[in-house]
Amino acid sequence: MITLKNIVLRRSAKVLLDKVSVTLNPGEKVGLVGRNGAGKSTLFALLNGSLHEDGGDFYIPAQWRMAQVAQNMPETDESATEFVLDGDTRLAELRAQLRALEASDASYDDHDHGMAMAQLYTDLADAGDHDAVPRAQSLILGLGFQSHELDRPVNSFSGGWRMRLQLARALMCPSDLLLLDEPTNHLDLDALVWLEAWLKRYAGTMIVISHDREFLDAVTNVTLHIDNAQLVRYGGNYSAFETLQAQQMELQAAAFSKQQDKIAHLQKFIDRFKAKASKAKQAQSRVKALERMEKIAPILANAEFTFEFKEPTNLPNPMLAISDAAFGYQTDEGDKYILSGVNRSVLAGQRIGILGANGQGKSTLVKTIAREMKPLGGTVTEGKGLSIGYFAQQELDVLRSGENPLEHMIRLAKELGPNARESSREQDLRNYLGTFNFSGDMVKQAVGTMSGGEKARLVLAMIVWQRPNLLLLDEPTNHLDLATREALSVALNEFEGTVMLVSHDRALLRSVCDEFWLVGRGVVGPFDGDLDDYQRYLLDESKRLREVAKETQRTLEAEAQASQAAAAEAARAAEAAAQASKTPAPAIASRDQRKLDAQARQALAEKTRPLKKELEQVDQRMAQLGQDKTTLEERLSTPLPPAEIAESGKKLKAISDELERLEERWLELNEQIETLTQAA
Repeated sequence: MITLKNIVLRRSAKVLLDKVSVTLNPGEKVGLVGRNGAGKSTLFALLNGSLHEDGGDFYIPAQWRMAQVAQNMPETDESATEFVLDGDTRLAELRAQLRALEASDASYDDHDHGMAMAQLYTDLADAGDHDAVPRAQSLILGLGFQSHELDRPVNSFSGGWRMRLQLARALMCPSDLLLLDEPTNHLDLDALVWLEAWLKRYAGTMIVISHDREFLDAVTNVTLHIDNAQLVRYGGNYSAFETLQAQQMELQAAAFSKQQDKIAHLQKFIDRFKAKASKAKQAQSRVKALERMEKIAPILANAEFTFEFKEPTNLPNPMLAISDAAFGYQTDEGDKYILSGVNRSVLAGQRIGILGANGQGKSTLVKTIAREMKPLGGTVTEGKGLSIGYFAQQELDVLRSGENPLEHMIRLAKELGPNARESSREQDLRNYLGTFNFSGDMVKQAVGTMSGGEKARLVLAMIVWQRPNLLLLDEPTNHLDLATREALSVALNEFEGTVMLVSHDRALLRSVCDEFWLVGRGVVGPFDGDLDDYQRYLLDESKRLREVAKETQRTLEAEAQASQAAAAEAARAAEAAAQASKTPAPAIASRDQRKLDAQARQALAEKTRPLKKELEQVDQRMAQLGQDKTTLEERLSTPLPPAEIAESGKKLKAISDELERLEERWLELNEQIETLTQAA
């Protein structure tokens, strides 16, 4: 178990934890919550050993294996699969030992060498070497990657996708303690649902920092709350914590009030009788009673962040009419279609949640409506007087890193010009930014140095100031804490215009949206159901993807089985050698026997070398063909001219035929190698 006893943690002069004590039992799933800056990440640093306590005693079992998501952006040419596979540190260590042993010119006798090889093969089997690649690829696919991306270099992915690979790498590592700091920030709803299911099956102790209340409710059974340098343990998930905390605060408020009445009564007696000789002794005893009294702290109401969207000056109806539209982007090779045949209307007052698996086109749809991209076909007709407030998934799409909040507001006021609906005087803009917690010197702080939460608040401030009648919000909660998410939910529910929302925050979607669109397989349509229905849909899709992954791994599994057979044979040979070494050879001296064995091994290697080389070439060719096949199948699932469909169909047939031929050759080569090995 993990124990903290009278722990003190400081950052510079600030005390973040002051003499706190708590115990975490093996197998508990813990949610660590508290306001930004309360000390959650500092406590993680204590747990992972990168920070030492300033006071008190901290204990974690020395034999526990720990896994956590690295916060640095990975820079490597390794494939996605290899990068995640290396997260299994035990397996990577054993594979390195095996390579070293195979490459060494053993100076010890063959018996010891064989026994070492046999032990390594046994350890590799125990570590799950036979199915490591499928396990790694299952993690990658579950977090939203496509099958044709499994062999792409890590460096070829964008920052958000590389952080998903870091998460997969952490999950790949066998661990007794798993530390997750905001694991949902870079995930879409489909990947989030998959992650929840995975974490529910995790057998070790888990501690997670998150601002997603439904995620915490789904995966935790204990809550640690950091507030005012104290750490309090609550049994139950986040919703249970809220209920228990409210009850505790109510009891504390009642106890504080009762104690204040008692203090006032004692003080009144002291003040009245301290000067009278006959009552001095009683008055003094009451002074001592006051000094001994353990004071109950008052409930300090935290200043909650609130804001509101102002009433739009007009509400066109419909706001948008999309007719036979095609959405996508332009490339050097031509137009890349993501969505086609889109026919939807957006009416005044609608609350639309946009659902869809990762990469299906949700952000493409939102960016096109936001005028960031042009439709590739059809028409998008805007209602007269349409005013769009757009929150981009990447805040810096609408912010400038070198400018400060005040400069952003001044520029926005100039862009709107005479149509500005608020005063554009600098002092008024400063006062306005203050309502979004940008006060004092913060209005002059460069955006590039701000936290994700501060950037998100600035984007919200800019949107509110424009008084839009249509809000397009693409993952607005990624960097918001729970209090700010609640403020956004309240503001959206009071907004009189139209809302279109893409989010993995199910609490926000449930609170705000009353209808859903589903973006998937190249089309946009209504989703008849609620979020629970959608989660079931996503889990079904995840099962389908796992089946596809299993299909693509059949060849690798067959190869792994062959390796296991070879390992078993090596172990038997090593055991036979060990038994033989116990009795002296009657006819041939051990030195001569080793020489004969070496010659036999060399002869076997010469016979099998060309077969193994061809086998390796076949493996590489099959992997390339599998990738080409996936690419063609995806291409055929999108609208194409008839000539291209015919040409792609011919290529797909040729690839399938060649794969079938290579699979037969792969089996033949393995049989030949096995026959030669057994004969030797």
